[in-house]
Amino acid sequence: MITAGIDMGAKNVRVLILKDEKIIAKAVKLSGFDQKEAAETAFNEALQQAGLTLEQIEYIVATGTGRKFAPYSQDSVTEVGAAAKGAVRLVPGARTVIDVGAEEGRAIHNDENGKVIDFAINEKCAAGAGSFTEAMSRALEVSLEEFGKLSLKSTKSIPMNAQCAVFAESEVVSLLHAKTPKEDISRAVHDAIADRIVSMVRRVGINPEIALIGAVSRNPGFVASLKRGLEKEVIVPPDADYAGALGAAITAAES
Repeated sequence: MITAGIDMGAKNVRVLILKDEKIIAKAVKLSGFDQKEAAETAFNEALQQAGLTLEQIEYIVATGTGRKFAPYSQDSVTEVGAAAKGAVRLVPGARTVIDVGAEEGRAIHNDENGKVIDFAINEKCAAGAGSFTEAMSRALEVSLEEFGKLSLKSTKSIPMNAQCAVFAESEVVSLLHAKTPKEDISRAVHDAIADRIVSMVRRVGINPEIALIGAVSRNPGFVASLKRGLEKEVIVPPDADYAGALGAAITAAES
């Protein structure tokens, strides 16, 4: 069986193709101003990788904030449902899934089949998602990649009082004027995001194993802050940022 999942994220669109439960192709494109066009481009790229035509895909399921506008899809699944299924496929023992993307952070408690038991979402403020780190890296005038690595060089914990991304940016500027090292500011930002995520995880329950998925899983500074906050090991599997698309493709296979 050949199925596909389309993750219509706020910043990126990801497409993943499964054949007999094995990943055979994947592609990502910036959502941009035309998310549907970005999805079509990513889908065609994945098809080329797999050496397939659209007609050979037996079922297509979409997920993500823009899932209603996904091209080619025959059904959809919520971001939480897709994240849980994808995470359990990548980390079979995962019972707590943390999914942090550009605009949202989620904590999910699921069973061994990826069925959601409970979940919590931070969707009202960017301070618990990837866009917060992007804004803060711009304030520090460093690349996002460098911003994450800077955090690992810090040996000092600085509390960040602002709980809003707008006020936090002002706080970062004040810290810069006070000659605070950039690595300490970076750690403070990542710790602030991790604190919000940890509070959600505690609400749904910390159940071993803990899997981290989503685009922010590629940020080493956030991963380190999350581990400190949870005081637990956190597994970041390969293809962690494709977990949503994978979960959608699995849902397609089950359908």
